[in-house]
Amino acid sequence: MSKLIAFAASNPTVLAAEECDLTQPVCAPENVADLFVLPNIFGSINRAIILMFVAALIVVAILYFALRNPKLLPTKFEAAVEALVSFVRDDIAVGILGTDGLKFFPYLLSVFMFILVGNLFEVTPFVNFPITSRMAIPAFLALVSYVLFVGVGFKRHGIKYLTGVVWPQAVPVGLRPLVGVIEFASTFLIRPFSLAVRLFANLVAGHVMLSLLLVTGVFFVGAAFTGEVTPLKGIAGVGWFAFGLIIYIFEIVVSALQAYIFTLLSAVYIETAIHAEH
Repeated sequence: MSKLIAFAASNPTVLAAEECDLTQPVCAPENVADLFVLPNIFGSINRAIILMFVAALIVVAILYFALRNPKLLPTKFEAAVEALVSFVRDDIAVGILGTDGLKFFPYLLSVFMFILVGNLFEVTPFVNFPITSRMAIPAFLALVSYVLFVGVGFKRHGIKYLTGVVWPQAVPVGLRPLVGVIEFASTFLIRPFSLAVRLFANLVAGHVMLSLLLVTGVFFVGAAFTGEVTPLKGIAGVGWFAFGLIIYIFEIVVSALQAYIFTLLSAVYIETAIHAEH
């Protein structure tokens, strides 16, 4: 059993616990927050900070090597990256913002790629930790989008951007105070909060499920082989691990979907700031 404990403590795939109470149906730490605590490597620099910079470097490398020398017949890698870039440009930036979308395309592409890579760290062997499951990163990205669309709104409309929100002309006069309060809260308070929490919550849920399911499978199967638990629990461990693999595939889809949703909503918020009169 000590070998299993060492494996769980050292293998990033199994982050759920350093020890497992085999009398329980699932291996889990006393505090779920332990799943998101990464040890410091250099002083106050922990693995999450390093992974954040690694994600940024991966995005730069992907875009640089795929787009630096466009070819008439691109390689599969170049074609895939070009398709991804075209998707963000045509379907999100231009599709939502129209011709104004080209101005914001670099930002939207950067956000999409960074979140996508950061999310996929969850299912990357020997990493298995989505950096977006740390609230600071989704909160910062949401804050950048918030500052951008609010800044665009004031730059385009001046003080009318604010008055148009708190005193909407398309609403009957008697309802304007109530609707104005709701719109003000929605635009300036709820939007950045919901952007951050949506991304954070989805990746936290996925990380917790994968960690608990996979560690339970590893411990229960290993303990069954050493005779520490009944064969029935070993079979249950196989089931937990198989279910974890299903969630593993599902989380790949979730990683791409959450990157898309965050980028899409950022574009929608910018569009509403540009065309606030509508």
